[in-house]
Amino acid sequence: MTEIVPIPSPGVPFYYGEPGGPLVVLLHDWYGRLPWLENYARGLEHQGYRVVVPDLFDGVATTDEATAQQLLNQLDVATALSTIDDIIQTARAEGSQRVGVVGFSAGGWLALLHAQGGSADAVVAYYATLGPAQHGVIPCPVLLQFAEFDEWDEGEDPESFIGRLKDHGTPVTQFTYLGTVHSFANATIPEKVNVAAAALAFARTASFLEDHLID
Repeated sequence: MTEIVPIPSPGVPFYYGEPGGPLVVLLHDWYGRLPWLENYARGLEHQGYRVVVPDLFDGVATTDEATAQQLLNQLDVATALSTIDDIIQTARAEGSQRVGVVGFSAGGWLALLHAQGGSADAVVAYYATLGPAQHGVIPCPVLLQFAEFDEWDEGEDPESFIGRLKDHGTPVTQFTYLGTVHSFANATIPEKVNVAAAALAFARTASFLEDHLID
């Protein structure tokens, strides 16, 4: 495998904010836990959240799409979902009463998949959906952030996914950012990032989380 980028604290979650605050689990995209996520986490920390950013790729990341696909192919989904559960369980034991999960691309897919278990109070997914075979009832409110230009397998397109969410009664809010491509929020990938869209999407995420996680 080529184009691997070692990352700090391999396999160890990053923690921001004070224990006991509303929890946000932040799930990286298929590139891995790259540096841009720290600024995103810090932004949520300043809003009063306990933010946890796990490393789902065990210490490696990349800025190369082909390598990112290889890393994703090696991901054990059950282990990733268990990692999210462990983070939530620990945070609740520390006093966190409400939980949000925010994910990007593959992390957004995991966030949506995990939300079907009912342990999250809100979920935000950037450029991610669930296909018909994976889709069950998501009992919490969902915010979806889409790029204007993206590719989807049959049945995974935003319109079909949102239709299924509404059929199940899931409260859903969605935004599409004009002129953007998949990974537009990832500031470590210069050819993908759209700074204005990323800032607006963050503001909308923060507002959504405040509505559902903070009294």
